[in-house]
Amino acid sequence: MRENDFTKILDWPGYRVYRHEIHEEDKTMRLWVRRKRGNRWLECSGCGRKLLDYHDCGEREVRDLPWGEFRASVVVEVYRVRCPDCGVKVEKVRQLPSKAPYSKRFEEDVGKACESTAARQVARQKGLAESTVRAIDLRYLERWEESRRKPPLRQMGVDEIYKGKKDKFLTVASNLETGEPLWFGKERKEETLDEYFRSQLRSGQRQRIEAACVDMWEPFRVSIESWAPQCRIVYDKFHVIQHANDAVDEVRRAESFRKGVEMRELVKGKKWLLLSRWKNLTRSQRGDMNRLFQLNRRLFKAYVLKESLERPWDYHYEGAMLNYLQKWIDQLRWQRLPSFQKLGRMLLKHLEGILNYCRTKVRFGVVEAINGNLRMLVNRGRGYKNLRYLLLKAKRMAVSNTEYVALHAISKAA
Repeated sequence: MRENDFTKILDWPGYRVYRHEIHEEDKTMRLWVRRKRGNRWLECSGCGRKLLDYHDCGEREVRDLPWGEFRASVVVEVYRVRCPDCGVKVEKVRQLPSKAPYSKRFEEDVGKACESTAARQVARQKGLAESTVRAIDLRYLERWEESRRKPPLRQMGVDEIYKGKKDKFLTVASNLETGEPLWFGKERKEETLDEYFRSQLRSGQRQRIEAACVDMWEPFRVSIESWAPQCRIVYDKFHVIQHANDAVDEVRRAESFRKGVEMRELVKGKKWLLLSRWKNLTRSQRGDMNRLFQLNRRLFKAYVLKESLERPWDYHYEGAMLNYLQKWIDQLRWQRLPSFQKLGRMLLKHLEGILNYCRTKVRFGVVEAINGNLRMLVNRGRGYKNLRYLLLKAKRMAVSNTEYVALHAISKAA
């Protein structure tokens, strides 16, 4: 095979292969490349200025994509230029994105493999250390983040996820329209969210935020109102239902202790049934629930109250939603359920944020979906010390899923 054939197969724009070396026993191949005659302009890696004169020249060997069973490496002639502004700098080579001994397309291949596979498995496939694979993946994601167009932020979500006893909570700010996380902050204090508004958003960007979906954590509300006063705060439906589930569980525990050992045996194992929605239960599970409700009316009333609290978010008119919530709260007076009376007082306190859903529709499920993706990434990667790396992984996952759904829908329509 001639050197010109190696140049065509290698396909490095502006470079030609002038020497090659193949070892069949080791299954390795080395290619020596240099610039083509028409490619004489050198680009300064500091400022990007185009220059003709160079300071000196050296060689640099990088690993490239394999050629069949052969592991390929490329030895590149790299120049150092004397820039009037930056001094002596190494030229910028498009195929060499970093100082690491890997070509750009090799790093892209590793990065794409890491999107669907754990880093330790990719390291085993490529014959690299796991730390090296994570470093390559981080550089790949950084280049992807720099090249993409940032979508505008009109509806944001703020929530926290529990990382463990050591790191406690992680505050997550996300874009509800694109379904991608935007920023991570340690702990869940007011100062944490203040740092996001201060360091990540300009004044104009903060003014364009129309709505923020949050839970009922007071520090988040105070921070948003101080930095984006025009923003409507919408309280997350799933957190309200979670409080209702906690109220049902509190009734269950109180009744098990009030009725004694006999009721305890009956209620045992029914916690997750009581927290499930009626339409998701099987026929046998509904039969168990009916037998339980026949013996204990308080559990029945608590379950019906919890199920009926799902309905307010089906309303589109603010007055109808308010009327329903008022009737729901009024009926708590005669139910003798302290946990639900406490829930009713909490709903009255946060009534404005609940009603804001009728004024500005937001996607409640996006925040929970992002949290689920983050937990999956943390579990698959066995933890992340670098929050920037975790953020980029979650962003890439969200954007890739969006693109897949769009292509899938187009193919079905065709």
